[in-house]
Amino acid sequence: MSCTGTGMNGTDILLRVDGNIVGSQRNVTFDETNEEIDTSSKESRAKRVLAGRYGSTITLDALYVPTDTAYLALQAAMRNGTMVEVIRQEDGATLESACAIVTSLSTAAPDQAEATVAIGLTIDGEWEAGS
Repeated sequence: MSCTGTGMNGTDILLRVDGNIVGSQRNVTFDETNEEIDTSSKESRAKRVLAGRYGSTITLDALYVPTDTAYLALQAAMRNGTMVEVIRQEDGATLESACAIVTSLSTAAPDQAEATVAIGLTIDGEWEAGS
C-alpha cells in the first residue's frame, strides 16, 4: 500500500514578473485555449472541427503590497500599455516563460479585512520551455 499522494501542492507554483516573484500570492490560474473551427457540412450529422487560434491567459490574486517590485512592474505595464515577462515556476524551477500584457488590475480594500489585488494577463504568442 502506498500512502503518498500523486498531486502537487499549489503553494509550489508561483508567478514571476520581470524576474521577481509576485509577493503574497494567494491564487494563480494558467489557462490555455484553442478556438474551434467548425468544418461540418451537410454530408454528416456529426460535428467536425479543427484547432484554431491558440491563446493563454493568467489570473492572479494576491494580498495588496504597494511596495512589491513585481506588483509595481505590473501596475506600470498596465498604465503604460507595455509588456512584462512572466515565468511559471514550480518547485523553485522555471517551467516556462512568455511575454504578456496586463489586461486588468483591481484592488479591493474591504473594512476590517486584508486588501487584495486581482490581475489578469494575456500571453503574447506562446509559452517557451524553461531552462
